[in-house]
Amino acid sequence: MRRWIGFLLAGSALAAAHAQAGPPAAPAVAPGWALAIHGGAGTIPRDAPPESVRARTAGLAAALAEGRDRLARGEASLDVVEAVVRRLEDDPNFNAGKGAVFNAAGGHDLDAAIMDGATRRAGAVAGLTTVRHPVSLARLVFERTPHVFLAGPGAEEFADEMGVERVPNEWFSTPERRKAWEKAEGKFGTVGAVALDRSGRLAAATSSGGMTNKRWGRIGDVPIVGAGTYADDRVAISCTGKGEEFIRHAVASQVALLVRHLDLTLAEAARRVVHEVLAPGDGGLVAAGRDGSLALIFNSTGMYRGAADSAGRFEVAIWE
Repeated sequence: MRRWIGFLLAGSALAAAHAQAGPPAAPAVAPGWALAIHGGAGTIPRDAPPESVRARTAGLAAALAEGRDRLARGEASLDVVEAVVRRLEDDPNFNAGKGAVFNAAGGHDLDAAIMDGATRRAGAVAGLTTVRHPVSLARLVFERTPHVFLAGPGAEEFADEMGVERVPNEWFSTPERRKAWEKAEGKFGTVGAVALDRSGRLAAATSSGGMTNKRWGRIGDVPIVGAGTYADDRVAISCTGKGEEFIRHAVASQVALLVRHLDLTLAEAARRVVHEVLAPGDGGLVAAGRDGSLALIFNSTGMYRGAADSAGRFEVAIWE
């Protein structure tokens, strides 16, 4: 199956899939709203310090509640995923914004992406060092420029022109992340959100500080459209885990193509890619479908995650 799915995406098949996608088709009946979020996947021991677990689950619940309330008021999915990720970027318990992991030089480099499924407009930024909310700068990329992806000094120059909030690089540091860096411990904690709004529009956003001790300007899957972040008229996907593997397998795109061309349910498409394409322990994803379905799938020890919808669902989980 792994080899077969890879063939589905190879060569002309992938090109044809995108070329024939055409303009997004709106669902015949606008469904209710739905929201899924994550705060990172990886080795999350069940005997982790209770105070740490409580802090992370409380942060997820607060972000989920904000997204729920915004969607219930009729706000657009694009605005909601940006707002939820901004909140998580300010939460020091996650590897995005405040609390981002340290790179090999003892600093912080931040990446983010956001995508509007209805228009397929996307914005991405990488290698940021002073932007407090990378996800908002990513949105400005597609709103204020003809581009999709800005990185490094150019992205910082763009931030100057946009007047977004800036902070010194050390603002992103936390004692926990410094200890992990000094021990050379790899940490997960990328954050993301996917949403379906009352108009039937989907959006996805993801933000990350990357991997501990990263060198040479390393960029992971988060800001790469189709790898760590993707949205179209049928699905919205945000990934978390070992970024290099999500890039190699174009994970978000694989899920979207299985839904579009094999007519799989969102949950089945996500399960196939996470469990049959990725290796055990690589991570997971959250996804929303235009029918209001949600998928929160992972193959690691755990994934900080939450889900809410207009039917009354509201839950936060780590392991099961």
